[in-house]
Amino acid sequence: MNRKVTTLAAIGMVAVAAVSVAGCSGGAGAGREKLELWFWGAPPAQQDTMQEVLVDGFNASQDEYELKVNFDNAVDKNIQVALSANRGPDIVYGSGPAFASAYAAEGKLADMTPYAEQYGWKDRILDSMYESGTYDGKLYSLPNSIEDIGVFYNTAVLDSLGVEIPTTYDEFVDVMDKAADAGLYSSVTGNQGWKPVNQNYISLFLSQVAGGKTVYDALQGTVPWTDPAIVDAVQASADFYNAGYLGGDDYPTLNFDQSMKLLSEQKSPFFIGPSLAFQFASNYFNDEAGNTDELGFMAFPTINAELPSPYYTLGTTASLSINEASKNKDGAAMVIDYMMSDDFAQKMNETWPGYWAVPLKDFDLKADDFTGLSKPFVEAMHQTIAGVNDGNYGYFAGTFFPPATAAAFTDIDSVWLGNVTAEEFLTGIQKIFDEEKAKGLVPPLPEPAN
Repeated sequence: MNRKVTTLAAIGMVAVAAVSVAGCSGGAGAGREKLELWFWGAPPAQQDTMQEVLVDGFNASQDEYELKVNFDNAVDKNIQVALSANRGPDIVYGSGPAFASAYAAEGKLADMTPYAEQYGWKDRILDSMYESGTYDGKLYSLPNSIEDIGVFYNTAVLDSLGVEIPTTYDEFVDVMDKAADAGLYSSVTGNQGWKPVNQNYISLFLSQVAGGKTVYDALQGTVPWTDPAIVDAVQASADFYNAGYLGGDDYPTLNFDQSMKLLSEQKSPFFIGPSLAFQFASNYFNDEAGNTDELGFMAFPTINAELPSPYYTLGTTASLSINEASKNKDGAAMVIDYMMSDDFAQKMNETWPGYWAVPLKDFDLKADDFTGLSKPFVEAMHQTIAGVNDGNYGYFAGTFFPPATAAAFTDIDSVWLGNVTAEEFLTGIQKIFDEEKAKGLVPPLPEPAN
């Protein structure tokens, strides 16, 4: 979802408290009807942006409802506990369409299809993003943002190594090797505190080695997950990990925030990760530090020469749904509609780049209207959308795979660490996928170009 560091020790107590004190919003006496959204525990500056742009903006836009956002580092667990008790917030924030489809299958989320027709969401939202939120022909979630898994780079480090920004995979690997020889990290990233970070890197290699069309065929059940191209992709991810290209030995002890800090401190030329990590970059690349111009972002260099270049790994940062138990579903839909707009995206991205590339067909944000890191983020999202429109993309597991299959790919580190072979791992994936496909849990998918 947000690739955050979660304080696991407190989850049980917080979850019980959340269910006991927080039910779906009801009346607000003589005033407006109350609406509630639980969100991850964003840093204070980003909470301020959320309050100003979403909460204050929505509340000023109409006089029927009053929105409140609660920030919670244990939001995933608390949502799970609350929905199981038919309670919780009106607007359900989740870690993506795969997260939402599991709850939709259990009847915990409201069918948003009537609201899609009322507000014209299908005409407004990118087809791939809209369809990813459907289950059994009905809409249950919309993504708040698209993302790509690419490469952040520090130009000062590249200069110190005497190299240019790489444009091919071979050049990229060569720079990482030079960095290691110079005593730097080849690249930085890590899954400390949030193991689903692993999904970023197996999704990247499934896209870059097997290709989106092969993965699409596997998700349709027309080729097995043990197809040689997919086996090659899994093995390639293991080879990449064992070469030290994912933070080296520190992968289990780094998170995205720490990785971005190391990149700013010139300890590595690269941070391989999702575009949402722009939100961490602003803590370390800013006017006060005087290093904003050092940070760049590029699509991951295409590995498979038979694929177009650049080639994207399409995903979402999070999903927005309506709680089936909400007493104010119309109001919840109004909030989601408010967020599915250029105006909302423009204002959020002015101070919070990385998390709010609203997946609009007409993504009308202009990079020159932004300053700081918001400018390269908007540029990157325009490039990603262009690649998606051309069909040059693969899939992020947490967005497009059925939920248990996506969760199983989180354990890709069992291959990286040599506990199982790529073939054994994918045999297990096949079993889980077959069960979910039989239940109709595979979301409708946009088919990439060949």
